[in-house]
Amino acid sequence: MVKPKEHIEDIRRTKFSIGGEPNLLTEDLHHAVKNLSAELYAKDIHFLMELIQNAEDNQYIEGESPTLEFVITSDDITATGAPATLLIFNNEKGFSPKNIESICSVGRSTKKGNRSSGYIGEKGIGFKSVFLVTAQPYIFSNGYQIRFNERPCPHCGIGYIVPEWIEEKPTRFDIKKIYGAGNSLPTTTIILPLKPEKVEPVKQQLSSIHPEVLLFLTKIRHLSVREVNQDPKQNTVTGVSISSEINFVTRKNINAESYTLHLSAAENSDAGKECSYYMWKQKFPVKLENMVDRKRDVEEWVVTLAFPNQKRLYRGKTLPGVYAFLPTEMVTNFPFIIQADFVLASSRETILLDNKWNQGILEYVPSAFTDAFKTLVAGSDEAPTSSVSNLFKFIPIDSSPFENFNCMRNKIKEKLQEEKIVPIETYTRQKRFFKPHEVSRLLPTFWRILTKAHEEGVYLLDLSSHDGMKILSSSLDKKEYRSILKFLGVKLVNIDWYAKCIQSSNLVYEVSENVYLELLMFIARGWSSKFKVSNIVNIPLIKYVASDGTPSFFSLHECKQLGAGAKRVKLAASSNNCPCSWLINWNNVFACETKQFFMPESTQEAISQLPDRTQQAILLDWLAKDVNISTMNVYNFANVLCSSINNNCKLSVAYAHFLYHSLSKGYLSSREVDTLCSSMPLVDNYGHITKSRRGVLLPANVSRWADLIVSNPWRNEGYVELGKAYLNASSYAGQNTSSRKLIDFLKNHVKASDIPYISPPNAGFSAADTPLTKDNAFLLLDWIRNLKYRGVILPQRFLECIKKGNWLKVTCSNGYMPPSKSFLIGSSLGKILQSGSVLVDIALIDESFYGARINEYTEELKIIGVMFSYEEACEFIGRELMSRAASYSLRANHVLLMLNFIQYLRKSLLPLDKFVNFIREESWLKTSWGFRSPVGSVLNDSRWQVASQISNIPFIDNDYFGEEIHNYKEELKLLGVIVDLSGNYQVVIEHLKLPSNFSSLTIEVLLLILECIKYSNAPIKLLNSLKGVNCLKTNMGFKTPSECFLYDPVWGCILEVFNDLPVIDHEFYGDKIFGYRDELMQIGVLVDFKDAMKKFATLFEQKASETSINQQHVISFLSSYRLLKGTGYSFPSEFLAIIRKVKWLHTEVGGFRCPGMCILYGPEWKSISSITCLPFIEYKSNKHCGIGIYEYKEELESIGVVTDLKDGAWFMPECLSFPSNPSTITPESVFSLLEWIRLLMKCHQPTVKDDDFRKRLSQSWLKTHAGYRPPDKCLFFDSKWSSFLNPTDGPFINEYFYGPKIAVYRKELNAIGVITGEVEKGCSLLATHLYSLSDHGTIVKIYTYLSEHNWKPEKRDAKKIWILYGIKGGGKWVDSQECVLHDPVNLFRSKFYVLEDIYDSNILLFLSVAMEVKDKPSLEDYVDLWNDWGSSMEQLSYDDCCRFWMSILKHLSTKQEKKLAESFMKLPATSGNNKIFLVDKEDVFIPDDFHVKKLFETEKVFVWYPQNNMTPLSKCKLSEIYRKIGARNISESLCKEELSLVNDGANLKHVDPNNIFNLKGLVKLILGFLACSNLKMEANKRNEAVQSLLNLSFHETMEPINVSYSLSLSSGDIITKKANKRVRWESQSSKFIIQKMDGDLFKYATNFSEAISEGILCENRDYVPALSELITLGFFLKFKNEEIDFLMESKYLQIDHKDEKFLSSAFPSD
Repeated sequence: MVKPKEHIEDIRRTKFSIGGEPNLLTEDLHHAVKNLSAELYAKDIHFLMELIQNAEDNQYIEGESPTLEFVITSDDITATGAPATLLIFNNEKGFSPKNIESICSVGRSTKKGNRSSGYIGEKGIGFKSVFLVTAQPYIFSNGYQIRFNERPCPHCGIGYIVPEWIEEKPTRFDIKKIYGAGNSLPTTTIILPLKPEKVEPVKQQLSSIHPEVLLFLTKIRHLSVREVNQDPKQNTVTGVSISSEINFVTRKNINAESYTLHLSAAENSDAGKECSYYMWKQKFPVKLENMVDRKRDVEEWVVTLAFPNQKRLYRGKTLPGVYAFLPTEMVTNFPFIIQADFVLASSRETILLDNKWNQGILEYVPSAFTDAFKTLVAGSDEAPTSSVSNLFKFIPIDSSPFENFNCMRNKIKEKLQEEKIVPIETYTRQKRFFKPHEVSRLLPTFWRILTKAHEEGVYLLDLSSHDGMKILSSSLDKKEYRSILKFLGVKLVNIDWYAKCIQSSNLVYEVSENVYLELLMFIARGWSSKFKVSNIVNIPLIKYVASDGTPSFFSLHECKQLGAGAKRVKLAASSNNCPCSWLINWNNVFACETKQFFMPESTQEAISQLPDRTQQAILLDWLAKDVNISTMNVYNFANVLCSSINNNCKLSVAYAHFLYHSLSKGYLSSREVDTLCSSMPLVDNYGHITKSRRGVLLPANVSRWADLIVSNPWRNEGYVELGKAYLNASSYAGQNTSSRKLIDFLKNHVKASDIPYISPPNAGFSAADTPLTKDNAFLLLDWIRNLKYRGVILPQRFLECIKKGNWLKVTCSNGYMPPSKSFLIGSSLGKILQSGSVLVDIALIDESFYGARINEYTEELKIIGVMFSYEEACEFIGRELMSRAASYSLRANHVLLMLNFIQYLRKSLLPLDKFVNFIREESWLKTSWGFRSPVGSVLNDSRWQVASQISNIPFIDNDYFGEEIHNYKEELKLLGVIVDLSGNYQVVIEHLKLPSNFSSLTIEVLLLILECIKYSNAPIKLLNSLKGVNCLKTNMGFKTPSECFLYDPVWGCILEVFNDLPVIDHEFYGDKIFGYRDELMQIGVLVDFKDAMKKFATLFEQKASETSINQQHVISFLSSYRLLKGTGYSFPSEFLAIIRKVKWLHTEVGGFRCPGMCILYGPEWKSISSITCLPFIEYKSNKHCGIGIYEYKEELESIGVVTDLKDGAWFMPECLSFPSNPSTITPESVFSLLEWIRLLMKCHQPTVKDDDFRKRLSQSWLKTHAGYRPPDKCLFFDSKWSSFLNPTDGPFINEYFYGPKIAVYRKELNAIGVITGEVEKGCSLLATHLYSLSDHGTIVKIYTYLSEHNWKPEKRDAKKIWILYGIKGGGKWVDSQECVLHDPVNLFRSKFYVLEDIYDSNILLFLSVAMEVKDKPSLEDYVDLWNDWGSSMEQLSYDDCCRFWMSILKHLSTKQEKKLAESFMKLPATSGNNKIFLVDKEDVFIPDDFHVKKLFETEKVFVWYPQNNMTPLSKCKLSEIYRKIGARNISESLCKEELSLVNDGANLKHVDPNNIFNLKGLVKLILGFLACSNLKMEANKRNEAVQSLLNLSFHETMEPINVSYSLSLSSGDIITKKANKRVRWESQSSKFIIQKMDGDLFKYATNFSEAISEGILCENRDYVPALSELITLGFFLKFKNEEIDFLMESKYLQIDHKDEKFLSSAFPSD
């Protein structure tokens, strides 16, 4: 064996030619290693991760505890001048020669191909990462002592990988000194003299190594970091010692295992921290759609989840949630850690979330978590439920910063919601679990009530039996788990559940008063939001004391009833001065009527003693507001009694006694009694009960009112006359009352009264209709005075009766008069009135009869209508006169007498306003209009003659009254009659009667009308009448005012532009007409310049719309425009807007245009006119404006006409007009166009982006190397393009044609769509141009350009590929769907164009991404190929078939299996002679039965399998694919025929099965399988199945037991084979027949197991193979009890107590 040093020398000599010929690849090797080391890792920490990873991948001696140690020291043991040195110690087996050769190479790791062997490294850099921190790494291992150097070797020029043997520094002594003199050195030591700038980063990284780094490493069990210096004070690294230990009490099934791992970590020799992790490791098959090249050898994913049982270990770092054997920096926010063989980013900080390999792994994490969580929950059978609750903290309820993990979180949620994982409350040690949606939470308050009830002995075991709802365990139904339960979808229990629980659990009956109040408080607090509309209102809940003293219960619904007869529960108000017994005793008196009950005293006492006053207030408030249970005091009680008495006279009187005694004892205040008495029912003199009343009367025989009024007028007014019952002495509730005291009580508090204190009725009385004696009169006035003093308003009918009754004595002839027609005035003034008013009598009160006393009742007399003043007398006189006028009894002489009376009063200097005002509005004055009021009437004379021609004025009738009426002008004026015309034009206006023909009006009449308008408020009617008729003479005849203009000497010129404006003829009316300018304006004449301009503007618009504005109009208008300048009458902005907007100027492009759209032509416009059609004002024809238009250039420019070239650039977008032949467009025309575009851009005009302009520009007018094109199809070539293309390779603008000047307009060209400067924007244009090319070189250049800029086509039809014909040249464009990049199985070249034969890898990548060319043939392509073979050939070559199906096996995904099953009609079949036939899938079968396979192996019925490199797993997968396509299991497709042996009794010998095997052991094994397999059969079903075995009789025969198998094919053919089975179960005869054993024990055991299994599982045949395998094992153990128990334990099988009982009854002797 070669010595280590010799081995190194051989490598230097042979590999690196040191001492030989130089190696031509040395420089490339040097750069390859350097690039790999520098680019893959961005942080120094990753060299530590690589070293840990390498240590994990190393091999260790069995029994050794794999250990990795990092020691850093400031000693320069390598003598290289390093400020610090890092030593790595590892007790692995050590470097082998092969390892040494690998480390001296690039990309030759010894781990390649060993992914399935547990190697976790994958980056391919490994040890070489140390060059990030050191220039010269050293290795000491297994006799090797070498170093490497990052600088190129002076002998071969290669760095990094050239080994150099070390003889001197460091020595083993130097190393041992650092490691520790008392310890032996581990096998391998790596020494890294650190670069100066890397010392601190390395120390920081060593100090922050995560304590969980060992969590998912299967080999390394101890990792430590320490610093060794001569002076320990210099140590700056935080040392750490990390250890892991696995508890091998594991649970395993086929694909998963679980165990507990303990981690401990200690820093700087301090006390360590520990954490145990529940570990779950599960295997999943790698999906074909997630396969990546670097992992192609991996067939299974292993997903490991770590659940920390305590606080996770950390060292000031974040807690990573994802491991790829070693920690990443991804924080998932999940309470568990995910470990798998992830593909990492180059920085090793994260996994690649968009990598399909990683996506496949992450898809399995929800399943792994669910299985782990189920196992955790199921494994907690013996633990208390509280410990199960802690497990729920592992559920990821917090969202992750990574979307992929949020999707994973949602899938975990979906899976958990379908699993029975949530414990329910049983109040026993037995735990039961249900799905989250089957479980409900309770409110915390109710849990406290249930806990106290349980402690008080209330039975609660049926908690989850109400309404089928399972109740969450109280240990989990806590605030800390609230968000977890919400995540799982565990909701609060249905509100009605509480009602069922309370009622069925007897909570109200059995709990103490305090718990009862807590229950009420619970309902009260949740009343509005929860319980108000729930069934809780219908259960007995409210305690009360019945009338017999027994405790009873009402439901909330009963308490809330408000209808007639409803019973109510009350609380007695606790008071020091009123005992509860007072209300209770009186309630007994009225119990039959009140229907109210009080809560038990104990309950009320508990409420009053509640320590929390806030809770007490809440409870009482709820009872009052929502349950209708209020607190009742004496006053409330009295109110209830009052409303409950109904028509019971006895109780009504008793009620009066109750109020009297409650007042006397101080339980009610006087004010409260007054209030209660106001509604107290009273018994009247007829013995009737009256509840409502207006007043109360004393009995008639003791009253004063009966003497005055005789009969009772208050009877209909609601007054009650008290009955005799109130005069009797009585006794109630042990209280005695005398009659006098009760009557006094009623007087004081019920207000029983008499005249004069009683209010009068609203009715008349007979005494008022007859003369009253003086005493009676004063008695009546005293009554009125008393009422007035009390503020009582006299009723209307009562007052009218007194006012109008003839009971007051007066001095007139009648003797007695009503007060309303009587006067109490001084005698002298009265005589004056009597003498002046000869038409009306004045009745004065007879003061001699009443004496001076009558004057004491002035106010009372006024109330009943007596008049006292002169004014009232005048008004009375006027009223009497007007009443006569209303009856037409007032004649002309009466009117003259009345006017004379006014004259008399006026001359007597007496006030006459009252009289005048009373009569002036009445219709008593005869006029030309008939009788009417004086107001507005006119006294006619000559001054009214002109006015009468146009107005119908109401003149006083002179013929009726005579000339004498003119003697009373002043009196008439006082009455409102109009006497003079001056100042009264309004009368003329109001009574205007206009003639039908206004043209006949004289000048005087018209001027009068204008005068009336001027000096009065002319009504709208008059103004409108004048406005609507032709009443004004104009230059165009008579016109309506609104059509006319009043001429103005300044601005009148504008009225002369058109001959269509009527102007008032001022020569006809004279200059006086100008004095009525405002009045003319009121009737609509246009007198104002602004108004005139509005009319003119309308006419101007009309003329323009009619295109009737001619040259004369234009010149006249422009002349007026010029004349008005500087006069103060400038055109309004509105009119200027009109003349700028309407089309009235004629242009050369045809038709009229608005000024802003016109151009006044000049020589400077010539250059642009060749490619435009501009609107120049036409001047060539005399028909229009003519040459004279140029005189008004300034006016035209001011109204918007364009005169300068620079102002007309904006016309271009609309007027641009390219010739049909673009070759006629000169460069100068193009430059002119671009110059205008530049002008627009300078003005920031958006016109260049206008759609219409773009459309005009879209014509082909720019010349390119690909012909004439529109701007958006052109490119501008510059230096940026030269690295990709030549100018002639695409549609670049032809600079040879335009010259260098075209470059000046780059910005303008870009604005109109030409691509300039931005190379990346030319992709789509060049891609479109691509399909017009046929030069392969140019096409490749454009492909390269498009690839460089990541271009992708937007449309499907743009995805075409150039196919080169090869050597002969030429090619064609084909659809991308006809192409594939690669044909790895070399089967599809006849169906597709394989592009790897035409293009290099860079182009292929572009075609794949941009053109969506398939990387390789798809499943559909494989389907088409297979079906083509099936339709064209019967046999298939082994090579083609193998390549086809191995590819299917490798790449088929679960989602694609259905497609394959629907598409494949045939499958490969073989007959054992290596030939492969394509057979209908209905006739091909999977050989799942080895015995049957041997029978039919010569037939073409079994599917074909590859002969080489086919693992069992691969064969199983292929079988599953065949099965999903349509191949059936041969065992399921055969028709088995067994000849009955029952009738052959002579050959059957009855045997005891226990002589052959232990029947009890067989039965127990079968029961265990049925109970614990996925079948999970119920106990009674298991017992029934096994009983069928026990019912059999066992027989033995010497004859062979044969079976005939027949296989039917789709063609109708049947293939038949026979076989010997040795055992048969005949169910009809209940016999089990065994052929005598012939020596082949294995076959015998197999046949026996199959027969038993098929008989037991006749309804569950899918489980027959598993049971058969189990029975076969038991057969060889002869089903002995001890062996069967061991077998069941090893298979995790067990039976329950029901099965034990069944076994005991079946085998009693045992």
